[in-house]
Amino acid sequence: MPDPLYLSLWFPDFELEDMLPRALAVMRQFPFSAAQPGVRYISVHPVSWNEPTILEQRFTMGIPPEQAVLIAADLLHEDYAYLFDAAWDLWVPVNKGLEWSLEPRPVQLLVHGTEFDDGAFQQDGHIELDFGLDSPFLQEEVQLTSEAEIRVRANVHKLVEFTSKAEKASGASGRLLWSESEENFAQKLVTRLQKVQ
Repeated sequence: MPDPLYLSLWFPDFELEDMLPRALAVMRQFPFSAAQPGVRYISVHPVSWNEPTILEQRFTMGIPPEQAVLIAADLLHEDYAYLFDAAWDLWVPVNKGLEWSLEPRPVQLLVHGTEFDDGAFQQDGHIELDFGLDSPFLQEEVQLTSEAEIRVRANVHKLVEFTSKAEKASGASGRLLWSESEENFAQKLVTRLQKVQ
């Protein structure tokens, strides 16, 4: 059963003036979708997720990460969270896995101020990426043929390459790729890819 997949990043320093530059460093490494490039939505959440947003903006054509960060910078507070929506292209099965198509899939980047939601960053990371369901990386419902393996491996390669580049470019001191299930995502991935051999 598919589970939500996340990447959490922690930093040695995450002062007010560090928050958005670090987010920008992560976004600059992100492989935006060719069909849906750029940041497509921004929201700013004060104090906790239970409070109404104080800013929401949609961008039909998408905007560069630098522009998105500038918009959010007008409302910079340690007890705010900043959400940026984007998309990247992943291989997905079509016709019950008989064919494959490269399609945009949503990704959310969340920046947690250190005082936001009672220190939510301690568990979720200063920056958290929500990749949606882990199914593009496992494809558990599809028979793992040689073509399916190639497509799944391409998705996994994109994920691993991005997480590595994001960690290095942003100066993160810790990262964790995790899902909501009790199972270890890396172990699920290894088990799935071994089934083809």
